[in-house]
Amino acid sequence: MAAEALLRGLLVPHLLPERCYDELLLRFNLLHVPCLKILISKCLGIAIVAGSLMVKLPQVFKILKAKSAEGLSFNSILLELLAITGTMVYSVANSFPFSPHTKALFLMLQTVAIGFLAQHFGGRTAQGISFLVLYFALLALLLSPLVPQAVVTLLQATNMPAIIISRVLQAATNYHNGHTGQLSAITIFLLFAGSLARIFTSVQETGDPLMAVTYVVSSVCNGVIAGQLLYYWDMSAGVEARKKQ
Repeated sequence: MAAEALLRGLLVPHLLPERCYDELLLRFNLLHVPCLKILISKCLGIAIVAGSLMVKLPQVFKILKAKSAEGLSFNSILLELLAITGTMVYSVANSFPFSPHTKALFLMLQTVAIGFLAQHFGGRTAQGISFLVLYFALLALLLSPLVPQAVVTLLQATNMPAIIISRVLQAATNYHNGHTGQLSAITIFLLFAGSLARIFTSVQETGDPLMAVTYVVSSVCNGVIAGQLLYYWDMSAGVEARKKQ
């Protein structure tokens, strides 16, 4: 009984509501679809948040190691940051569960770091510092009660065009260069997998169609960049090898 009480305390309500705990683990009704959806969504949400802690760190480390952000489009980074910020602010404003805005928070911090490094290693450190100050000032304003809900919803609605244009700019940069430069394959493939998983969790946890469509668009766009990484793999490796000589 003590072990069962401990297990119940660990799983309820973090992974399962009381009724689903009873259905799956006491009655062993493992084909109870509604409860299985909840369990899968919660597990994916935890995995996504855990992954978001480091999803862009390989990109940060790759830039630091090379002391270069060659191949990364700063305009693409800005638009991606706009989309991430929109998701975070919209999730907080609507009191969505832990997963959506926590993931967005970690992604935001890493994307801001990449934006600064792109400026810094491009010889524009002062502009990089200005970018940090302006962004965090704007973020504080957006999270304050001063901003109407209609503005927050509009910001979330800009996610799709922001994501699309961001990826188009990066894809165009890759095509123009004939390689993917310092783009991290680990980061891109993790982003692709994460955006696919978020389609399911956003439908299950929030029921918000705007959030779900955003992640569908994000998955398609991340898939394009992932495809380019594979296509230009040998050329990008050759570029790095020449720089080390």
